[in-house]
Amino acid sequence: MTAVTERARSSLGAELASPLAAFVVVMVVFGIAAPNFLSRATFGSVAFQLPELGLLTLAMLLPILTGGLNLAITFTANIAGLTLAWVLQSQGGVDAGIGAFVLGSVLAIAVGALSGLIMGLVIAYTKAHPILVSLSMMIFLRGLGEFLTRGGDVSGFPGFLAPIGYGSIFGIPVPLLIFIACVLIWHVLLTRMKLGFSTYMIGSNIEATRYSGINTRKVQVLVYTLSGAMCAVAGIIMLARFNSVRVGHGESYLLITVLACFLGGVNPFGGFGRVIPVFVALVVLQLLSSGLNLMGSNQHLATAVWGILMITVMILRWVAERLKFLNANKG
Repeated sequence: MTAVTERARSSLGAELASPLAAFVVVMVVFGIAAPNFLSRATFGSVAFQLPELGLLTLAMLLPILTGGLNLAITFTANIAGLTLAWVLQSQGGVDAGIGAFVLGSVLAIAVGALSGLIMGLVIAYTKAHPILVSLSMMIFLRGLGEFLTRGGDVSGFPGFLAPIGYGSIFGIPVPLLIFIACVLIWHVLLTRMKLGFSTYMIGSNIEATRYSGINTRKVQVLVYTLSGAMCAVAGIIMLARFNSVRVGHGESYLLITVLACFLGGVNPFGGFGRVIPVFVALVVLQLLSSGLNLMGSNQHLATAVWGILMITVMILRWVAERLKFLNANKG
C-alpha cells in the first residue's frame, strides 16, 4: 500500500469522525427519549425522505468546494420538474407513455444544466461573486416559474411514475438507490477524475491554479453545469414523490444543504471536503428530524434545531482549529 493511499484513508477517517460522532449521539439520545425511534418504520421513513435533500446537497457540494455557492438549487430543481411536467401534460397527462417521460427527463436535465451553465459562465468570465450570481438566478427562476404556473401546481401524471417516488427494489427504496448512485458518481468524480482535482485546487487558491496551467474558467463552468444537472435529478424525484410540481417545493432545503456540507467537514471557503462524510451528515440530519417528530415536535422545531446545530458546528470547528494551532506552537 502506497503512502499516498494511507494518507488518503487517514484523511477520510478524520473527516468521518465528526458526522459519525453526531450519528452516535442522535441514535443514543433519541433511542432513549423516543421508544419507537429505533424501529424499521423510522429508518424506512428516513430512507424515503433522504434522497431529495441528498441530491440537492450534492448539487450544492461542488460549488462550495470551489469556494462558491449555488443559491438557486431548489428553484432549478422545480423548473426542471416543471419541464418534465409540461412534456407529460402535452402527451396526455395521466395517459402519457414511457417515451414522453424519457423525453421530458432529458429536457429537464438539459434545463437544469443550462441554468448552471449560465451561472458558471457569468462567474468564470466576469468574476462576479457566486452568491450574487446564484441569487440573481434564484430570483429569475422563481419569478419565471410563478409567471408560467400563475402560482399554482401542475399535476396529473401517469401511474408508472409512482415507483420512482415510492417503489422499492429488494426492500430498498428506488429514490434511495438513485441517490446512492449519484453519491458514487460524485465520489468518483472528486477522487478519480481531473475535474475533481481541479475543483479542489480552485477552492484552495484559484490564482495559483490558473498559473499552474489549469483552465479555471472551464472548470468553474463545468462545476455549475453539473450542479444544475443534479438539481434536475432532484426535481424529477420530487415530481414522482409529490405527484405534482410547484415552484416553491423544497424551499426549506436550501440552508439545510449548506448545513449538511459543513457538518460533513466541507470547508466553507472551498478546497476541502469529501462526499462520504456529507452522506453520513445527511443521514444524521434526517434522523434528527424523525426523532423530533416522534417526540411530538413539528417540523418548525426541527428547522430551528438545524440552525442551532449549524452554529454549534462552526463554534466547535473554530475551537478545534485553535487547539490545533496552540499545539503546533507548543511543539
